[in-house]
Amino acid sequence: MKLQPSIRGASAVALTLGLGLFASGAAGAATPKWGPGSQHALFVETDASSGNSVLSYYRASDGTISFAGSYQTGGNGATAAGATADPLASQSGLTLVDNNNELIATNPGSDTVTVFDVNGTSLRQVQQISSQGLFPDSIASNGRFVAVLNAGGAGSVAEYALVNGRLAPLPGQVRSLGLSNATPPDFHHGPGQVGYTPNGQHLIITTKLSTNAYDVFSVANNGVLGASPVVTTAVNPLPFSFVFDGAGNVVATEASNSSLTTYHVNANGSLTSLGTVSDGGGALCWNSSANGYFFGSNAGSGTISTFDETSTGAPQLVNATGATAHAGTTDSVVSPDGKFLYVESGGAGTVDAFAIGSRGSLTQIETVFNIPLASEGIAAS
Repeated sequence: MKLQPSIRGASAVALTLGLGLFASGAAGAATPKWGPGSQHALFVETDASSGNSVLSYYRASDGTISFAGSYQTGGNGATAAGATADPLASQSGLTLVDNNNELIATNPGSDTVTVFDVNGTSLRQVQQISSQGLFPDSIASNGRFVAVLNAGGAGSVAEYALVNGRLAPLPGQVRSLGLSNATPPDFHHGPGQVGYTPNGQHLIITTKLSTNAYDVFSVANNGVLGASPVVTTAVNPLPFSFVFDGAGNVVATEASNSSLTTYHVNANGSLTSLGTVSDGGGALCWNSSANGYFFGSNAGSGTISTFDETSTGAPQLVNATGATAHAGTTDSVVSPDGKFLYVESGGAGTVDAFAIGSRGSLTQIETVFNIPLASEGIAAS
């Protein structure tokens, strides 16, 4: 398919910058690229194979949402083999970057990603660019670096620079994961998430049942990835998704026995387990966090479990059923102020909104129906 007129220009920008000249670091104060937009928003990716779109919702101060618009990505969604409620079978398939100035969506059916400029609840497509692999399903950012995880075939991660709101491929920064998946990958075997550590020194990937491990690449100040990853076997099989706690430890879901496991990231890229705990639910796969609490989506039981940590960083179960959502509970996101949790249920076509209270309590405030079946990928500004 014909991509938007940005691939050639973005590559030229990356070559002009040069890997040795492009330094990482937190972005400065962001200003809208068009218009004054100040509305808070929630975005949901449809993953439709006949034409992927992002649905936009206005987020009110009480956490409720209302439909604001639909925006085509210009690419196609796709469904991982065997998946029902979770077509991407991943976390972070739709991601806000650059102080929420841009939204990046995966198009696994087209092997591309789409960049939108964000103005409140309004989106403007500015770029569609190759993911440099097969079946892109997860996106991460740190400062001006963006990584795209490709889950199909051997699996790979590709790194980009974000320059003036556009993605520029960093020369030579594609790394194979050496897997043996088909395209689309089986939903239990395709890698599930990519993410930078908070200090930006490592890039972590979950491989799910392909190798039951965490692949960790080093990241140099100029964005150069290590030639090969340091591999740590998961405590429990089927490592799926992760967030980070306040100390920079990995807080990961391991779905085989619905467990949450924490890991310290060592300087050499290896991971040291700090503890693990099961919620007794079904298929704990997705994870989000706020105020020291972690909220895990159990796709098999349609519930949200709440966890926190001990003083040593070990996870502990606060409430096995912190909330009940709908069939096929999947991806989730917390509002930037930490007050609200939004949970997709791809099996039911819903988004549930919860107020986050003391000790991580969840109070349901709304259910939005008629989300296309089965959608996955959610972001909040």
